[in-house]
Amino acid sequence: MADALSIIPASVLRNLSDKLYEKRKNAALEVEGIVKQLVAAMDHDRITAVIKLLVEEYTYSPQANHRKGGLIGLAAATVGLTSEASQHLEQIVPPVLHSFSDQDSRVRYYACEALYNIAKVGLVVRGDFIVFFNQIFDALCKLSADSDANVQSAAHLLDRLVKDIVTESDQFSIEEFIPLLRERMNVLNPYVRQFLVGWITVLDSVPDIDMLGFLPDFLDGLFNMLSDSSREIRQQADSALTEFLQEIKNSPSVDYGRMAQILVQRAGSHDEFTRQTAITWINEFVKLGGDQLVPYYADILGSILPCISDKEEKIRVVARETNEELRELKADSAEGFDVGAILNVAKSHLSSEWEATRIEALHWISALLNRHRSEVLSFLSEISDTLLNTLSDHSDEVVLLVLEVHACIAKDDEHFHQLVLSLVQNFRGNNTLLEKRGALIIRRLCVLLDAETVYRKLSSIIEKELDLDFAAVMVQALNLILLTSSELFQLRELLKQSLINAAGRDLFLSLYASWSHSSMATISLCLLAQAYQHASTIIQSLVEEDINVKFMVQFDKLIRLLETPIFAYMRLQLLDPRRHVCLLKALYGLLMLLPQQSAAFKILRTRLKTVPSYSLSDEQVQFGTVHFNPGSSSSVPIEPIMNDHFKQGTDNTQSWIDFSSRLQLFEQMQQKHRTLAKSQALQHKYSTSTKDIQQLEEPKQELPDANQPTSKSSRKAPGPLQL
Repeated sequence: MADALSIIPASVLRNLSDKLYEKRKNAALEVEGIVKQLVAAMDHDRITAVIKLLVEEYTYSPQANHRKGGLIGLAAATVGLTSEASQHLEQIVPPVLHSFSDQDSRVRYYACEALYNIAKVGLVVRGDFIVFFNQIFDALCKLSADSDANVQSAAHLLDRLVKDIVTESDQFSIEEFIPLLRERMNVLNPYVRQFLVGWITVLDSVPDIDMLGFLPDFLDGLFNMLSDSSREIRQQADSALTEFLQEIKNSPSVDYGRMAQILVQRAGSHDEFTRQTAITWINEFVKLGGDQLVPYYADILGSILPCISDKEEKIRVVARETNEELRELKADSAEGFDVGAILNVAKSHLSSEWEATRIEALHWISALLNRHRSEVLSFLSEISDTLLNTLSDHSDEVVLLVLEVHACIAKDDEHFHQLVLSLVQNFRGNNTLLEKRGALIIRRLCVLLDAETVYRKLSSIIEKELDLDFAAVMVQALNLILLTSSELFQLRELLKQSLINAAGRDLFLSLYASWSHSSMATISLCLLAQAYQHASTIIQSLVEEDINVKFMVQFDKLIRLLETPIFAYMRLQLLDPRRHVCLLKALYGLLMLLPQQSAAFKILRTRLKTVPSYSLSDEQVQFGTVHFNPGSSSSVPIEPIMNDHFKQGTDNTQSWIDFSSRLQLFEQMQQKHRTLAKSQALQHKYSTSTKDIQQLEEPKQELPDANQPTSKSSRKAPGPLQL
C-alpha cells in the first residue's frame, strides 16, 4: 500500500474521491498515465499495488464518491494496461461487478461505465475477459431490470459490447452458460425476459455455437414468455421459437423426447397463443420424430384430445390433423409402444365435457382393438365399466361409436356373453338408460353382431332373471324393438316361418321362455309366428290376470301395433277367415278383454268389421250352416268351424312345436308374476295400515261440548266433517 501511495501523488488520490465528476475524471487520467509508465517499465508488482489501492481504499469504501472514484480509476488503469491487462483482470473485474449491486444508483451507473471501458480493452484480450462471462451475464441480467433509467441505458450499452465480444470469441463455453440461462428463464420481469430472449437469439445466430442441442434446457422458458402481458416480448419469443422450429426441420439429429414432454404440458396452457404454438410444434414433431417419439405417444395423445375441442378454430384444425397423423403411425411394443398407457389416456377422455374429444377417444380405442387386440383385451377389466357408462352419453354419435367398440370386443363367444350380460345388468340398474337408449343400443348391436345371435343371448339371460318386474319390462322393450325396427326385418321374416321352418322354430322356442314374462309380448310373438291357435289359447288363459292400468297400456300398444305395416300379412289373412279361424278367435278374444269405451277397442272392432262375410255365409259345415258377419248382432261363435279343410295350412303345422308344454311354461311364469304382485300388494297394504295406525295414535282435538253454543264461524258455511 505504501508503494502505491508513493507512486500516485496525494493530489491525484484526493481528486479521485472528489464530489465533482470532472476532478475525478482528471485524476483517473493521471492514474492511466502512471500505469502506462509502469507497463513500459514492466513493473507489474507496483501495478498490482496501484490496483489494490484503488480496490481497497476506494471501490469498497463506505463513501459513495470514493466508490465512484475507485471505479473510474480501475477503468483508467485497465486502459493504461492495454495488452497487459490480462494479467490483472482477476483483480479488476470482481470489484466492478460487486458495484453493480450498490445501493447508490450513480455508483451502479459508473460501474457499468467502468466495465464498458474494461470490456473495450477486453476486445484485445477477449480470451481472458470471456472467463468472467457468466458473472457479467448474471450482473447484466439484474441491471436490465434496474429501477434507474440511466443505469438501464448504461447496462444496454455494455450488453451490446459483451455480445460482440462473445460472438467473436472462440473460447466461449456454451456448456457452462446453459445452466445459468436455464435458471434465469423462469424470471417474470419483462425487462429481464427481453434481455434473455436477446441473448438466445444472438447466440443462436453464431454458427459455432450449437444452441439447438441445448434447446430442451430453455424451451419451457420461451413458451412461458408467449403468455407475457407485453406484446413485444410475446413477438420476440415467438420469433425465436419459429427460428428454432425451422432449424429442427433441417437438423438430422434432435432430442425430440425431452422437448415433447415440455410441449405436452404447454398444450394445456390457459393462454390461447401458447396452446396454438405448442400444438403446432407437436404436429411437426409427429411428422419428424419417428421412433424417438414412440414412448411419448400416450403423453402426446393426452395433449391433443382436449385441443380437438378447443374454442379456437386454428387450434382445433391443427389438433385434428395431428391426431390423424399420430393414429396412422405404426409401432409395436418392441419400439416402446405402450398400449396400456394410450388406452388409459383414451379412457380418461371418455368423461370429457366435450363431445368431439369423447368421439376421438373412442376412435383410438377402436384403432387399438384392430391393431393390438390381444393387448387391449388384457386391459379390458380396467376399461369395461367406463365403456358401459358411456352408453348413457347424451350424444347419439358417441353412443353409436362406443357400441362399435363393444361389438369389436365381443367378436368371440366369451366376450359376447359378458357384453350382453353387462348390458342387462346396466339396464336393470338404470331405468333411464333402458327408456332413452335401450332401443338405439339393441338395434345397433343387432346390426353389428347379428340380430338373431343378440336376441337369443338376451333371451337366455332374461330367462334366468330373478327380478321379475325388470324381466317383464325388458321383454316388453325387446318385443317392441323386434316388431318395429327395420334392422330386425330378417328376424321377423324368420319368425313368420316358425311353423314350417326348423330355423324359425328354434328361434321361436329360444325367445318363448323369456317372452313369457309378459303376456302381451308372448301374444305378439305368437301372432308374428302365425301360431294363432296358441295365441288364442293364451288370450283365454288371461282370465286369471289382474287387468290393471299397466296391463291395459300394454294391450293398447299391441292393438296399435297390429295396425302397422309389420302385421299387414296378418290383416290380409283375414280375407280368408275359413283358413284362419284361430286368428279371428284370437282377435275377438282381445276385443272381449278391452273396455268398450277405449280407443283400442274401437280400433280393433273397426278392423274386424272389415272381415268379409261371404267367405263363410255359403259354407256348409258339419255343425250346420254358419252365417258369419262381424259387426252384426246375429254373429255366432266361430269356434265350431273346425272341419278338415280348416285344419290345413298354418294351423295344421303346429305339430312342429309342443305348444302344450309352452302353455304350461307361460302359465307357470305368469303365476310367479301374480304371486309377486300379491306379495307387493300385501306389503303396500301393511305399510299403509301402519301409517294409519300411527296417525290414529296422535293426540286428537278435543270435541266441543254439545251444551255450548255453536260459534259464528261454524255457522258460516258447511265444511268437511270432523270427528
